[in-house]
Amino acid sequence: MNSGLPSPGRAADVDLGKVRRWLAENTDDLLADLAAYVSLETPSDSKPHLDEALRWLTDQVTATLGPPESSTRHDGGALGDTLVADFPGLGPRRLLLLCHYDTVWSAGTLADWPYARSGPTATGPGIFDMKAGLIQGLWAIRALDAVGLPRPPLRILLNGDEELGSIFSRPTVEASADGVAAALVLEPGVHGAVKTARKGVGIFRIEVDGVEAHAGLDPERGVSAIDEMARVVLRLRALEDLGRGTSVNIGTVTGGSRTNVIAGRARAMLDVRVTTPEEAARIETAVAALRPTHEKLAVRISGGWNRPPMPRTPGIAAMYDLARTLAAGHGEDLDECAAGGGSDANFLAALGLPVLDGIGAVGDGAHARGEHILVEPTIARTALVAGLICLFAQ
Repeated sequence: MNSGLPSPGRAADVDLGKVRRWLAENTDDLLADLAAYVSLETPSDSKPHLDEALRWLTDQVTATLGPPESSTRHDGGALGDTLVADFPGLGPRRLLLLCHYDTVWSAGTLADWPYARSGPTATGPGIFDMKAGLIQGLWAIRALDAVGLPRPPLRILLNGDEELGSIFSRPTVEASADGVAAALVLEPGVHGAVKTARKGVGIFRIEVDGVEAHAGLDPERGVSAIDEMARVVLRLRALEDLGRGTSVNIGTVTGGSRTNVIAGRARAMLDVRVTTPEEAARIETAVAALRPTHEKLAVRISGGWNRPPMPRTPGIAAMYDLARTLAAGHGEDLDECAAGGGSDANFLAALGLPVLDGIGAVGDGAHARGEHILVEPTIARTALVAGLICLFAQ
């Protein structure tokens, strides 16, 4: 089941005004669901919390879409499980809605930062990234059903370890692309703009072993791991090319034991962001080529690419054109941007699937205490999500 993308010319067939009016009338109920969800803590490192939230979300999905044609819950072990469920709909194009339900916020955060609405904003841990997006997806579907507009066959994927880099879930995310026409990734936007490109992310661990010796009595016998790490750091930093969108950051460095001991060990963590597969290959080759400058030193590299780069492919451009045309027909400008962080959209785009990322909440402050959504723009964006879903049933 995969019959290509709908034509942007069909956007006029979707009565988005009717959807907007229904959502405006039901905003309080939508926000009540969002408040209940934000009030379930979902730290990436707490399986009991994630299990409780996934049970609640599974009930919400079933209440919205009815019984699935098929449903598989993939056991993440110590990490959050991944749920994939298919639902019937109109037409040959199955659409994937992809969300993650884990957050960066530790258990106990709600004690001094609960969900709250104040005027035009609502706040709470994980509300922007990306609890609102998941609720938006469900309420977009409810809106279509309520106003009598069709929806296509849908595949819902709920990922429980995205904030850790989708360590367990990546194969499931990639497999979810099979048999679908396109994907909406309900991550938050950037000041309302959808994300049509993302950087690839590489995380590498550098380990250097040297030879310890007394710094005063036997300096000639020692070979400093810290000195070697300093040379390695300079070589790695020289790989940065911001003009090509490649950043290189040495996030942590540790080493040595005492001030009067020549360091026998040093460790560093490297974060690399790239915009193209070619830059990823350049960095990978350079990192793999690191060699010690002394025969008594050892340099070891581990880690790799957490997510591949997501350039603006023709499929992504076509998805953006669909959304922009639909929004423009109802008096909205929909901007696009490139994002420095990665998401599960990177995996799907690397497989050639047309993806629209960042179509979720409108707000700001991801991973920060100021995290919030703007209520009215987020409701409007929910209507746009509904319109996009409906287009795939045309």
